[in-house]
Amino acid sequence: MASTVAMFTGLSGLAANARNLDVIGNNIANVNTIAFKSNRMIFAPTFSRNFSLGTAPSDNTGGTNPGQIGLGVSIAGTQRNFTNGSISATGVPTDVAIEGDGFLIVEKAGERFYTRAGALQRNQANDLVTISGAKVMGFAVDEQFKIITGNLVELNIPVGTLTLAEATRSVSFNGNVNPSGVVATTGSIHETAAFFSDAALTIPMDGTEDLTAVDLYIDDGAGGSFLAFEGGEQAIVTVSGIEKGGKDLGSHTFGFMTSAQAAAAGVDEFGTTMNDYIAFLDKVLGLDGSTIGGETLGGGITINAAGQIIITGNEGTVQDLDIDNADMSVTYAGTPAGSPIDQPFIMTKSGSADGESVRTSFIVYDSLGTGLTVDLTFVLQSTTPNAGSTWEFVAESSDSDSLDRVVGLGVVQFDANGRFVSATNQSFSMVRTNGAASPLTVSMSFDDGTDAITALTDNTSVLAAVFQDGSPIGTLSGFSIGEDGIISGSFTNGLTRNIGQLALAKFSNPEGLVDAGSNLFRAGPNSGTALITSPLEFGTGRLIGGALELSNVDLSQEFINLILASTGYSAASRIITTTNDLFAQLLVLGR
Repeated sequence: MASTVAMFTGLSGLAANARNLDVIGNNIANVNTIAFKSNRMIFAPTFSRNFSLGTAPSDNTGGTNPGQIGLGVSIAGTQRNFTNGSISATGVPTDVAIEGDGFLIVEKAGERFYTRAGALQRNQANDLVTISGAKVMGFAVDEQFKIITGNLVELNIPVGTLTLAEATRSVSFNGNVNPSGVVATTGSIHETAAFFSDAALTIPMDGTEDLTAVDLYIDDGAGGSFLAFEGGEQAIVTVSGIEKGGKDLGSHTFGFMTSAQAAAAGVDEFGTTMNDYIAFLDKVLGLDGSTIGGETLGGGITINAAGQIIITGNEGTVQDLDIDNADMSVTYAGTPAGSPIDQPFIMTKSGSADGESVRTSFIVYDSLGTGLTVDLTFVLQSTTPNAGSTWEFVAESSDSDSLDRVVGLGVVQFDANGRFVSATNQSFSMVRTNGAASPLTVSMSFDDGTDAITALTDNTSVLAAVFQDGSPIGTLSGFSIGEDGIISGSFTNGLTRNIGQLALAKFSNPEGLVDAGSNLFRAGPNSGTALITSPLEFGTGRLIGGALELSNVDLSQEFINLILASTGYSAASRIITTTNDLFAQLLVLGR
């Protein structure tokens, strides 16, 4: 007789294959969805009806197997295929493809999701977001642009708004200094007329006189004297136009006055004696007579027994001083009672600087990106058979917020083959008062691989700064994402800095994730806890910037599955029609 069980069995086949068509249709519909992971339906037989559980073998029989009739098919579940899809290059800097098992971490409306879809973009606040608006999470950077791992933050890429300046920390030099040149013996020599503390010109100045109270005189060349300084009248000396090797040393002022008077007059430095003025002038001219490494570098200012000021410049032809009559002029804060002359420091040059020397100028930057010009001079000090040559170096700058032009000096030794051996000091420091980090200390490299200074015979000496690591202000103009997830920003000043890092999550069972739509997944009860880390770690895989992962749907397989599902549906419907025919035959018997 006809069986209603067979009819319901066929019905279960219809229902199961219809659901399978839903899954297949969804896969085919998402064949072009970025990073879509295909799904498949798994069938399982419904429980069976037992007629007999079977019998065990005995001495008289071989035993029987169970007698069971299946009651149809059921849906055991769906299984998502998380194998990687193909990678397609897009050239869009915000696009990323994951080659591995990791997931991007995003947040939306306070809830955390995970996605493989790397079609990212920047919103109006420069936040990195998905196409659906979920904010991408990752690791931020500290003030030194170093990645801070462990704490997830919303990633931001402030193109056009983030600015950066970098202080110079090192400078490398290249060139050749000529040891066959003239060894330096003296700097340029300038001297003034003799100063006296009495109008009769009998008491030469010794530099200790209090010029806020004592007058100074010089010989007028006609048996009389000029009033050079009138004590108590706040004399202000302006030093301007002096050149060192053709380079102007700028303009500075010195006041013979008290500190209160100096504050009102606005002079660069003040004092009450000529010795104070000489100390000021020594700084302004960048003179130094130190002995370093056994070498006396020359340069300095003295007052001789006749009351003359003697200025001895630094050694080396490129440091020869040029001082004109009007380069040191005197004015008064008030109106002097006498008639002091306005140019008492008329200089007579009695000697020129000698010695093989070379100078180069280069730019360094403070922490605010301010460009500062520095002059570096090499001067030949001595040569020794079989031992090479010794050179003085002097670093000077008018941009240091200090009156002293000399910001660094030392002695460099080269061997008999002209190779760099050592230097007594390879750095210079500059005072900054503009709010930047102070002092700015910069190391100098005279032997940095291919960039090195040699001391070989040549017609002239040449020297150049070939590298410095500082930079003026620059604006973030572009970025790229590396395979380790680090977002590297490029600035208009040529610098490149890390501005963040994409984080990835890994699950022990990614098939246990719950699909939340829009290419997003939630952690599920059977997915395991998310392991959050950097790309390339713990099997998360690498990121490919400027590319996207395509859908892993295999159309040929889906079409085969479509045919199988259609066939299964038709076969199940055939069971129902056959059972119906049997019922019809049974009803015929009752007529």
